[in-house]
Amino acid sequence: MSTETHSLEDLKQVMGDAPAAGAEGVEAVAEVVLPEPKIDDLGRSYATGKRKNSIARVWIKPGNGKVTINGRDQETYFARPVLRLIIRQPFEAAERVDGYDVIATVKGGGLSGQAGAVRHGISKALTYYEPALRAPLKAGGFMTRDSRVVERKKYGRAKARRSFQFSKR
Repeated sequence: MSTETHSLEDLKQVMGDAPAAGAEGVEAVAEVVLPEPKIDDLGRSYATGKRKNSIARVWIKPGNGKVTINGRDQETYFARPVLRLIIRQPFEAAERVDGYDVIATVKGGGLSGQAGAVRHGISKALTYYEPALRAPLKAGGFMTRDSRVVERKKYGRAKARRSFQFSKR
């Protein structure tokens, strides 16, 4: 190209009728392809959730909002209301309260870690059942596995970092 361009008008003349490069990119962004839902033969979606030392296997299916954990109702398994609130958070973020039944089996850790593991499993299972829900759940921070675990105890220490009491005499 031997022509010099000094202004935007000159550039438009050189380009001619070629479509703008940015226009193709905008159309491609608007057309986001969602993954296929992962639903088994029984109409359920399965996911594994983890938190601290707890691992939860979670199945969700359309229903009236019944939550069963280790064969017991959520009110008996998680007696503290805060733990039940943690489990309900993904449904509230996705605006699907009382839309799904949850069946979960949880092992390891304490009740707080187990509630966090069930919440993580519910969030993942919801995105497998309805891939469009990934954006609100990710924005709420429910898709990220909280990887914090208790630090191990070291030898020569009372706990992980605490020293034994020092006495001069």
